[in-house]
Amino acid sequence: MDQAVSLRERKAGPIAWSKKSLRIADPQGPLVRVLSVSSGKGGVGKSSIVVNLAVAFAQLGKKVLIMDADLGLANIDVLLGLTPKENIAHVLEGKRQLREVIINGPGGVRIMPASSGVQQLTRLTDEQKLLMLEMLDELESEIDIFLVDTGAGISDTVLYFNLAAQEKIVVITPEPTSLTDAYALIKVLYTRYGERHFRVLANFVEDEKAGKGIFAKISTVADHFLDGISLDYIGSIPRDPNVPRAILQQRPLLHAFPRSAAARAFLSLAERIRKSPPHQNNGNVQFFWKRLLQV
Repeated sequence: MDQAVSLRERKAGPIAWSKKSLRIADPQGPLVRVLSVSSGKGGVGKSSIVVNLAVAFAQLGKKVLIMDADLGLANIDVLLGLTPKENIAHVLEGKRQLREVIINGPGGVRIMPASSGVQQLTRLTDEQKLLMLEMLDELESEIDIFLVDTGAGISDTVLYFNLAAQEKIVVITPEPTSLTDAYALIKVLYTRYGERHFRVLANFVEDEKAGKGIFAKISTVADHFLDGISLDYIGSIPRDPNVPRAILQQRPLLHAFPRSAAARAFLSLAERIRKSPPHQNNGNVQFFWKRLLQV
């Protein structure tokens, strides 16, 4: 790749990116669904949701890559009993290729491990950005679903990854603080950055009626104060004693207790997302990285 040409194209704006480094306009190119999973507060089961949703997608025949973007508190590997020796920080330091740090997880799911060093993503040089795009370009044909497990709250890093993803899933629970903090996350993304489309997933609920009930609460407030916002309810995961049991075993719920109520809910959720069109039709992995890495 001609670095000078690529850098000029990047600075000219999203439409001017070269087709080689960013094929967002190619209608024949594969569509990689890029979904961020976030929450307003910790303790809502977000990372467990990412793991089990990834396994559910894999069982539907999808090729899935998880990016652990909970910087400094990366725990996808812990949930699965994995011990990666290297992570994306080693790629940015030039010590490894991206393909070399991606590890295999259960059910064919692959994982891009993180560490506190991944905060380098916010201050990459132009050369590092081009390198990352080239390496991800090589992986595009190997991915159908790219799941980004962000941190909790409204820190710059959480906002950073949400802005880069094309589809945003916000996890809520019946706890009042979960609802208020989730609304705060949505409000910041709406008021500061103009993000209008969010999907809401209810976790730890007694049944589907309860899930729709807590969604109605956050939806009512958002509709009243945030003009033109779109919150879509995508389902719920029931409170299930098998979920913490699977976590203690460091196994996905769908493998440890495949017939449990929550496991069936994850499969239904993956199928629902698979059938629903993304809000943006240019949601591929290069577009994610272009937005993530641009100055």
